[in-house]
Amino acid sequence: MSSPFRRCLLVAVLIGSPILAQGPKGPSIPDDVVFETGIEYANPEGQHLQLNMARPKTGDGPFPAIVCIHGGGFRAGHRDSYNNLIIKLAQNGYVAVTVSYRLAPKFQFPAAVNDTKAAVRWVRANASKYKIDPERIGTTGGSAGGHLAQFLAVTGEVKEFEGTGGNADQSSKVACVVNVYGPSDFTKSYGKSVDAHEVLPLFLGGNLETARPMHIRSSPLYWVTPNAAPTLCIHGTDDKYVAHEQAVWMVDKLKAANVPAELLTLEGAGHGFKGKDAETAEKALIAFFDSRLKKK
Repeated sequence: MSSPFRRCLLVAVLIGSPILAQGPKGPSIPDDVVFETGIEYANPEGQHLQLNMARPKTGDGPFPAIVCIHGGGFRAGHRDSYNNLIIKLAQNGYVAVTVSYRLAPKFQFPAAVNDTKAAVRWVRANASKYKIDPERIGTTGGSAGGHLAQFLAVTGEVKEFEGTGGNADQSSKVACVVNVYGPSDFTKSYGKSVDAHEVLPLFLGGNLETARPMHIRSSPLYWVTPNAAPTLCIHGTDDKYVAHEQAVWMVDKLKAANVPAELLTLEGAGHGFKGKDAETAEKALIAFFDSRLKKK
């Protein structure tokens, strides 16, 4: 296989699963949903970062909110890949956003973390405008997006990652997370992932030999405390890009810290769920958010 074709294939796999995809003409908007695109939430280094939003057309709220973070190996992908999911979430009573963030190799860690934290702060700062309950904000993402969502969940009290993306008076803490095949420990990715040797040096500024401290600092596993947010990890056993064991380590460490954590293992599923696996994952994601974010 030629190198350019292989890179394109890797990006296609990493961007997300079919449950997140939309048609070439864009998503179909139900009558009960308000859908907006291209809302700027931060402008670090002149990048004009934007988000798309879906919310219920009727109801007084305040509604719980969910921040969705796309995958793509930290170097590719687009927020539009989550349009269908945020629309479905809006139909289920959420204000949901899908966000863009700065990509490697031009922007390395922690730029993407800074940006996703800025997105959460923006949602909280605009809670009144969009009928959001600022105490009920969750997050999700797939692959690289799963990593960033998980990072939000374990560093809600860590000021060094806030960045300068605006709304500094707001918290970037999230109430819960659904991590869909996102890595937890980059120090153990090499040799277990078909593209870690390509992706991680671009994101972290070196490989494990030349940038080990950055690999540790950027791994959610090393930031787990009892203050971490309740977590659901969804992962397939046949994932060639992010090994299933990464989710096992994450859930085990969270449980050891007395943080509510669950692992949904999809037997035989790879990276990018299809068919019944995609349906199972989406159903579990919505059920978890309902249990954690909706008032009883």
